[in-house]
Amino acid sequence: MTSMQITPLAIPAVKLLTPRRFGDDRGFFSETYNVRTLAGLGIHDVFVQDNHSLSGPIGTVRGLHFQKPPHAQVKLVRVVRGRIFDVAVDVRHGSPTYGQWVGVELSAANWQQLYIPAGFAHGFCTLEPETEVLYKTSDFYAPEHDAGFHWLDPAFGVKWPVAPADATLSAKDTALPCAADVPPAFQFSAGS
Repeated sequence: MTSMQITPLAIPAVKLLTPRRFGDDRGFFSETYNVRTLAGLGIHDVFVQDNHSLSGPIGTVRGLHFQKPPHAQVKLVRVVRGRIFDVAVDVRHGSPTYGQWVGVELSAANWQQLYIPAGFAHGFCTLEPETEVLYKTSDFYAPEHDAGFHWLDPAFGVKWPVAPADATLSAKDTALPCAADVPPAFQFSAGS
């Protein structure tokens, strides 16, 4: 039996991963990342950086973020405390799923991870207070390539679990543009 289960989503490039947990009266053990296991599942990215965020209030929205080429990032996202609604939006211009999004609930309880390829904008909304999110990236943070789209961009129509008036966002995220207002950062090719 493999140590990681993979579940296909509506956009095939985005994948839901569930690591196995082995529990007893002391707690549990789980292998949350293994390069060989992921390669066996068709994921061959090399991750170079881990990021950890803490969001205090329910309804905290972070996103929709991405890094532009040549520093585009693949992400592997998981929750170690609390719950989030995690979203990946296809922003690869010319893709058959351009502008479409998938959203899943990630939590410390369900122990699932979301694999988000380059060419996707990523964001999440917290569903519990004091939620902690860990994610791996395939390239280092490059501020000059940092970009994003407004979380309420009508071109995407993400169905967030929080009303706009109740959401907590950074000033930076509140000021992000809509996709129609900027040139595309990613072009789709059949091999991507």
